[in-house]
Amino acid sequence: MDTPLSTIAVVGLGTMGAGIAEVLARAGRDVIGIDISETAALGAVASLEASTARAVSRGRITEQERTAALARFRTSDSLSAAADADLVIEVVPETYEIKQQVFRELDAVVSPTAILATGTNALSVTRLAAESQRPERVLGLHFFNPAPAMKLVEVVSSVLTAPPAVEAVTALARELGKEPVAVGDRPGFVADGLLFGYLNQAAAMYEANYASREDIDAAMKLGCGLPMGPLALLDLIGIDTARTVLEAMYAESHDRLHAPAPVLGQLSSAGLTGRKAGRGFYTYDAPGGQDVVPDALTPAADAVAGAGRAVASVGVAGSGTMASGIAEVFAKAGYGVVLAARSQEKADLAKGRIAKSLERSVAKGRLSAEARDETLARITAAGSLDAFAEVDLAVEAVAEDLEVKQQLFAALDKVCRPGAVLATTTSSLPVVAIARATTRPEDVVGMHFFNPAPAMKLVEVVRTVLTADDVHATVRAVCAKIRKHPVDCGDRAGFIVNALLFPYLNNAIKMVEQHYASLDDIDAAMKLGGGYPMGPFELLDVVGLDVSLAIEKVLHQEFRDPGLAPAPLLEHLVAAGCLGRKTGRGFREYARR
Repeated sequence: MDTPLSTIAVVGLGTMGAGIAEVLARAGRDVIGIDISETAALGAVASLEASTARAVSRGRITEQERTAALARFRTSDSLSAAADADLVIEVVPETYEIKQQVFRELDAVVSPTAILATGTNALSVTRLAAESQRPERVLGLHFFNPAPAMKLVEVVSSVLTAPPAVEAVTALARELGKEPVAVGDRPGFVADGLLFGYLNQAAAMYEANYASREDIDAAMKLGCGLPMGPLALLDLIGIDTARTVLEAMYAESHDRLHAPAPVLGQLSSAGLTGRKAGRGFYTYDAPGGQDVVPDALTPAADAVAGAGRAVASVGVAGSGTMASGIAEVFAKAGYGVVLAARSQEKADLAKGRIAKSLERSVAKGRLSAEARDETLARITAAGSLDAFAEVDLAVEAVAEDLEVKQQLFAALDKVCRPGAVLATTTSSLPVVAIARATTRPEDVVGMHFFNPAPAMKLVEVVRTVLTADDVHATVRAVCAKIRKHPVDCGDRAGFIVNALLFPYLNNAIKMVEQHYASLDDIDAAMKLGGGYPMGPFELLDVVGLDVSLAIEKVLHQEFRDPGLAPAPLLEHLVAAGCLGRKTGRGFREYARR
């Protein structure tokens, strides 16, 4: 096994196999591409020709280097071509039967020193290794799609894998310019183990008609900075593939969060497997296409939610970062803003925070000095809610505590004029319970901004069973004027973003509790393999572990799903006062400022 991995066979030349072959050939390896389909083999050659031509045109490689890379890649329709390979990577369809057959046939072909790697992301590497005559040389080598672009490679060991085999492929991954992460053998490994639970919950949310496919995808892209929404990503991965992965995960975990949403089975059975079929959650211009085309579920471009109420002035209650940010957003959009806090001193400090924020925008060239002065002039700092007497829209941004918010809304009910819209920025509490603190619950709506409000484009618009149609229309119109993207959702715990985000974060914590992977490996896996802007533990420390625990508890209480119970490690850290960056220690330690 200490033989240099210079000749590598790739079995299966679909999208992933062709991508892996390209990575290897461009890195100087001799590559044997094997597929029973001549079409697939020709497609892999064409893909390598096209990608290397683009690389030449962009000055990344020379024409000579391109010619050499193409010469290193040959194809065959027989596994016997792998006889001289030092490493064989199989990327055939995700079923035990097909993969086991490949491994049995390879045993009779390859040399005793060759390493056999499976590209599975859902099946047991141990079970596949047991089919081989030399299980100590079998491991998992999980690339991510598209293989040439994605940096992560999960190196998966079974209890049978010999360490030298792991060391050899880990060194190869680094030589290919990848970031290898060592993981044990369980369905989904790290990245897909976290990713597919989240995708499954998104599919279930859509199936329940809680939110539209467009709003679910927009919410996760804009609210979390993800490169793709979950339903669009399911279409890219393949809905049938996702269901296979989830079935394998559920068989091991028995966690209901991994039980495939029925809609995945329905779409798969109907042949609506995503982009490759031309239709999945969305409809595409052609099978294998990537451009979404309108279908019966596409919202009409000129759809009008209805006439709303006129809004010229806005009141923002609160003095923290979120309240200041929301007030800044409204003032920039031309609204007169009353920023009310519990005292005049707190209100003045909040306005001062806005002034500093605007000054930073001027320094960066994003705002003129004149616009800064005009924006600040539109904001009136007040030490009492009495200043809200004439506002058209009142937005609260106080502590995330139901009793505190109910007391505030009871006060707004008495102060605000009839017909004023009352909005709460709660991220997890029941909006209807807040609305019932007033005598006009039909005027109350959720308007969940994301932090920092001036930068984040998303607003979750939460209507209760009592919210009036014109109140809902008013808030959507206001979102458009302040240049935010509104998504509609019902009044249940977590709304869209937190209901999908926090179970994913909780599952990451459980991985660490089970000693399956380290904090660093999990964070690296999700950033490099999933395109996430932050790893789950980086994000938890930024959000605050106390805030995260509170949201987890609300989700668990509402949905009563055992899989949503907060991870004990999270509870222990909060009890110890380790709340993340704000205390200098959470999952990691930070230098005190």
